[in-house]
Amino acid sequence: MTSKQVRPLDGITVVSLEHAIAAPFCTRQLADLGARVIKVERPGLGDFARAYDKQVNGLCSHFVWVNRSKESLTLDLKQPSAMAALKILLKTADVLVQNLAPGAATRMGLTPEALHKENPGLILCDISGYGNDGPYRDKKAYDLLIQSEAGFLSVTGTPETPSKSGNSIADIAAGMYAYTNILAAILQRAKTGKGSVIDVSMLESLSEWMSFPMYYAFDGAEPPPRNGASHATIYPYGPFKAGDGGTVMLGLQNEREWVQFCEVVLENVALGKDERFNQNFKRNEKREALLAIIDDCFSKLTTEQVIEKLEKAQIANARLNDMAGLWKHDQLKARNRWVNVDTPAGQIPALLPPGSNDSYEYRMDAIPAVGEHTHDILSEIGLSEEQIQSMANSQAI
Repeated sequence: MTSKQVRPLDGITVVSLEHAIAAPFCTRQLADLGARVIKVERPGLGDFARAYDKQVNGLCSHFVWVNRSKESLTLDLKQPSAMAALKILLKTADVLVQNLAPGAATRMGLTPEALHKENPGLILCDISGYGNDGPYRDKKAYDLLIQSEAGFLSVTGTPETPSKSGNSIADIAAGMYAYTNILAAILQRAKTGKGSVIDVSMLESLSEWMSFPMYYAFDGAEPPPRNGASHATIYPYGPFKAGDGGTVMLGLQNEREWVQFCEVVLENVALGKDERFNQNFKRNEKREALLAIIDDCFSKLTTEQVIEKLEKAQIANARLNDMAGLWKHDQLKARNRWVNVDTPAGQIPALLPPGSNDSYEYRMDAIPAVGEHTHDILSEIGLSEEQIQSMANSQAI
């Protein structure tokens, strides 16, 4: 290997009892950095997320996002031969990730005590809705439900309608914290020689991301109101219509920018000194009056003209992009962020992970078919052809 081919997690083996998004998103990022990720799936159907939709050449959009660069091992863990194979695999693994139903791993005997007896360096990461203890431990948890419990819906949407995030934000938050906790545990093991147990909950992950609105509502204060795509407390900061029907997002952060906005964009020098609007809290209180002034100006301009004026005034702005626009985004193209990855249905484009490092390249390998690597993995851990065939005959794999 050249130095460019050496990745941070080369040589690390991750076994994951995973489904849906949170755990697969975590382990895919470990795979991006070079880890070998063995995804344990149910024989036949595999991870139920494979069947959410068929948007990507017949494959699921969720699944292709979070499962590249993995090996698929099918095991029916209710059968003794399959559980025995898993335990052999875990004797030499570095990390076990699981987001099974609460208590499922314990019922199968996959406790920290039992696993560390065989492999003291094993890092165990449990991802759940509410954590491994407390009164909510056994409560079912889906992304939307956690968005609700964490107060996300209370500050997102319009005054009339609470709105969920358009993506799986609670799953993503938990997956990110599981990923970073595992990286920390690998560093910790290098110092102590011992594995550790990580308990990541979706509620705690998203609650951390909710800290601004929580502190804004500190000690019983009024929380930020729901204002659609507009900022709850800063104005003008949000979407504004142009005369050609397009929408431009813009954001003012301080009084210097307010004066520039009035002089260059609205071409109204006097407005910048108008005492009704000369401080953010005043503009925030008088949104309707100021919106009428902005709309009157923007209605005479195209989207491109509004953006040109905002750029000239050095006011932060963005187009209101849709998914088609994101696929074709000039900046992603210019920075060579797209590569092709293989799937059971042919090649598809995939974004490189955020952040580039000049000392290695990300692993961007294929998305596996269900059970694609089962035979090879079982052979690797010492099972004979006869044993593997017997497991196939009993549908343990």
